Amino acid sequence: MSLSDLRTLGRTGVRISPLVLGAMNFGARGKTTHEESIALIHRALDAGINIVDTADTYSRGESEIIVGKALAGRRDEVILASKFHGAVDDDLTHRGNSRRWIARAVEDSLRRLDTDHLDLYQVHRPESVTAIDETLGALDDLVRAGKIRYYGTSVFSPGELIESQWVADRRKLNRPATEQVPYSPLVRGIERETLPIARKYGLGVLTFGPLAAGWLSGKYRLGADQPESFRADLIPGRFDISAPANTAKLAAADALAVLAEEAGLSLIDLSLGFALSHRDVTGVIIGPRTEAHLDAYLRASSVALTSDILDRIDDIVPPGTLFSERDSGAIPLALADPTVRRRAA
Repeated sequence: MSLSDLRTLGRTGVRISPLVLGAMNFGARGKTTHEESIALIHRALDAGINIVDTADTYSRGESEIIVGKALAGRRDEVILASKFHGAVDDDLTHRGNSRRWIARAVEDSLRRLDTDHLDLYQVHRPESVTAIDETLGALDDLVRAGKIRYYGTSVFSPGELIESQWVADRRKLNRPATEQVPYSPLVRGIERETLPIARKYGLGVLTFGPLAAGWLSGKYRLGADQPESFRADLIPGRFDISAPANTAKLAAADALAVLAEEAGLSLIDLSLGFALSHRDVTGVIIGPRTEAHLDAYLRASSVALTSDILDRIDDIVPPGTLFSERDSGAIPLALADPTVRRRAA
């Protein structure tokens, strides 16, 4: 596989590289300077990556500012994607999926990115308190106004994906074109319904977390000390190898590392090659913080896994496996909030 082997993004006709440069780690969150981040972006573009994915909530807008600086003079080379929904400051009205906030959020993103349009604008997370008609109607207006070319969703449930298609069809709106979801040899829940739905409706699929948030970095091995993770404070307990819920995940991560060694591959090669091999995955988002990280991803993108290796991955982690609900990207409200499940006393 080569970065020049472009893939069609759903039914849009847009051709993207199999690797997508994710900008989550640019700025304060990833503890990278603007100069370091811009150099990484340029290095990725020079290597053949032609799509960059950021969000207004990444370092509270700083990531978008960095991407905008990096694309000065190169904007036409890039398919530029961003997202809205999350908090961008401490004002509780500056977030969500309402028409009011979308109209403000897109203008702020365009300003930070120093561009007059986004190629792809994505709903970062679903929101139960906002009608999907409200959100899709606002996004359709942005397409018609020329501020965005396409819009998509991220971490929507199978039911929400189908509802979005149905609402767009019923209201004669431009349909969501993409879905963004976590996917790796350790996080395979989307194989049950999300990927078949994407195939049915012609959605482009952008996956993130090919290393399962670091579980497949090679540091999580049986008998090894607890690795340090800069994400640990963001999601308490998710990376605690002593927690019962993570015991099976740790054993699987170790078995996958052994498989990679036996195959003469790095665990990054195995993990990225796995995600890229699925017929319904359009592009895999990578989030490098250093040049070494980026170089490892670029090398791994050229690795094609054999059927025998893919079969052995299936033996270690069966298709559809999800070790933790949190690995899906978002815990559904019906699971997270007991009041949704209980009648009032």
